[in-house]
Amino acid sequence: MTDQQDRRTGDPAWTGEPAPTEPPAPPRPRSLDPRELGFTPQRPVPWLAPLLLISTGLRTLLAMLFGAYLDKRELQNSLPSDVTRQVGPGGDLWLDFVADLGDGFHATYSVAYLLSRPELEVDGHRLPRGQMLLMGGDQVYPTASGEAYENRCKGPYQAALPQPPTDGPPPALYAVPGNHDWYDGLTAFLRLFAASRDSNIGGWRTPQARSYFVVELPADWWLYGLDGQSGVYLDDPQLRYFEDAAKRLTPESRVIIAVPEPSWVKAADHPQAYDTIDYFVRTVIAPTGAKVRLLISGDMHHYARYSGPDRELITCGGGGAYLYPTHKLRESIEVPPKDTLVRRASNSESYDLAARYPEPGRSRRYGWGIFGRLPLRNPGFATLLGAVHTLLLLAMVGVAAPRTEAAAQRLFSIPLAMMLVVTLLGAVFFAKPPSANGKRHARHWILGLCHGFAQIGLAAGGTWIWLQLFFHEWPWPLPVVAAAVVYGPLVGLVASQLTASYLLIAGSFGVNLNELFAGQGIEDAKCFLRLHIDADGTLTGYPVAVDRICRRWRTEPDGAPDAAWLSPEQPLTFRLAEPPFSIR
Repeated sequence: MTDQQDRRTGDPAWTGEPAPTEPPAPPRPRSLDPRELGFTPQRPVPWLAPLLLISTGLRTLLAMLFGAYLDKRELQNSLPSDVTRQVGPGGDLWLDFVADLGDGFHATYSVAYLLSRPELEVDGHRLPRGQMLLMGGDQVYPTASGEAYENRCKGPYQAALPQPPTDGPPPALYAVPGNHDWYDGLTAFLRLFAASRDSNIGGWRTPQARSYFVVELPADWWLYGLDGQSGVYLDDPQLRYFEDAAKRLTPESRVIIAVPEPSWVKAADHPQAYDTIDYFVRTVIAPTGAKVRLLISGDMHHYARYSGPDRELITCGGGGAYLYPTHKLRESIEVPPKDTLVRRASNSESYDLAARYPEPGRSRRYGWGIFGRLPLRNPGFATLLGAVHTLLLLAMVGVAAPRTEAAAQRLFSIPLAMMLVVTLLGAVFFAKPPSANGKRHARHWILGLCHGFAQIGLAAGGTWIWLQLFFHEWPWPLPVVAAAVVYGPLVGLVASQLTASYLLIAGSFGVNLNELFAGQGIEDAKCFLRLHIDADGTLTGYPVAVDRICRRWRTEPDGAPDAAWLSPEQPLTFRLAEPPFSIR
C-alpha cells in the first residue's frame, strides 16, 4: 500500500506529508435560487420528446460507429494504477450502492438525502451512513456533459452532504460509467470522478484515478469496478490492471463485481451480453481460486435479486431515473446462457428470482398510468403525432375529395402511399428500434404493424369526420391552416391515447416495456442498497425502498457545515424492499 493510497482513503495510519488544505466551504443557500445553490435543479427528462429521441438516437449511433475512436480507456494507461483500501475503524465497512441517479431533481435528491443521513432506522434495523458510496452507472441523463453532471449529479449530492462529516473521516465515492456516461466518450465522467483537482463531490472524496478500479475491503473481500464501454469489451490496459490486482487474491478471497448493466438478465434475449463478464471471471478471477460472490449493477431502474448456488446477482437502479417494471422479470435465468458461443468454457447455473421492488402487482398498476402521463409528460410526442396525422389527413382528403386547385397546392400535396409507408415503418421501428439490444422477434413485427394499421385506421376515421364538416370546402390554403390549428391538436391527443393503449397491450407481450414506463417518467418507487461487511467476513444486504419521493424542500441556512442544505417538507418514508440477506 502506497502513501498516496493511504492519504486518499483517510487511513489514520498514514504519517507522510500533510494533507492538502481543504477548499473553503461554499455558503449555505437561503433559498432555492440556482444562484445560491450553485446549480439548477432539473425537471425529469421527457423521454419520448421527439428532439430528445432524435438526439439520443444519433448519439447512440455515433457511439456504435465511432466508439473505438472515442475510447479513452487506452489513454488511461498513463494514469495511476493504485489499488485503494477501504476499511472502517472497527475492521468492518458500511457500503452504499446507488445507480441511474442523474434525472429529475426531486427523485435524485430524495435518494441522495437518505444516503447522506448519519443513520437510517429501517424496519427495526439501525443502518449507519456508508463509509463508501459506489455509483453504478448512468450518473447523468440524457447525455453526458459538464453542465449536465453539475446540475443532475454533483449539485444534488453536494447539497445532501456539503462537507465531510464532523464525526469521522470523509466517505469515499467511486463510480462505474454507464452507457449515458459514455455518450461524450467519457470526457466529463473522467473530469468529475477521476481527474478532479478537488477530488471531492461535496463531503464525498473521489479516490479513483481511472474509469475502473479495485478496492480492498474488510475480511478479504474485494470490489472490482468494470468499465465495459456499453457492453463492448474490456481493453488491454484494463485487463492488465485487473490481472495485477488479482495477484493479491487467495482461494479464501471473496469478490464483488460492479458492472454497468445486468447482462445476466439481458442475456435471455441477447446471449452474447454476458460474454464479457464470463470472460473476466474465467480468466482473471478464477485462476486465483477466489470466488465471485456478488454481481451488482444498475441500468434497469428497479431492484431485483437473483440467487444461485455460488453468488447473488443484483440489479439496483433506483437512484432517480424513471421506474422500470418488474412484473415481466423471469422467475429463473440460466447464467451463462446456453446460446452463447463461449458457454463451453464455463458451467451454466440456474438462478431464481428471490426478490424484486416494486412488487409485481404494483408494477402492473403503474403500467395503467400511461393514459394520463403520456401526453402530460411528453407534450412534444403528442404534438408529433398530431403533425403526422395532419399530414395523413391532407393526403387522404386529396384522394377522397380531389379538387382542381392552384399549382401551389399541388406542389405542396403529399402522396398518400408515401405517408402510409412512413406510418407503418415508424410503428415497426418504434416496436423495436434498430439500436436496441436483443433479437427482433415475430411479436415485434406483428405488434408494430398492428399499431401502424391502428394509427392509419384512426387517420381514416378522422378524415371521414373532417369531410362531414365545412373546413375542406374553404379556399386553399385555409383548409391546411384549419387542419393544423383545429384538427392537429385534437387528433394528437387521441393518437397519444391510441399509442398508450398499444404500449399497454404490447407490454403484456414483453414489447416496448421500456417505452411504456419511460413515457410515464414515474419518479416514485426509488431504491438503493446498503451493504455491511462485518469483521468476521459476513456480508449483509439491506435494500432500501422509497415508495414516495419528496417534491417540496426547505432550505436550512443555519445548519451545521455537514448538514444537508435542503430538508423535506413532505414525509419521506422508506422501508426494506426485502428482509436483509447475507453472504458468507
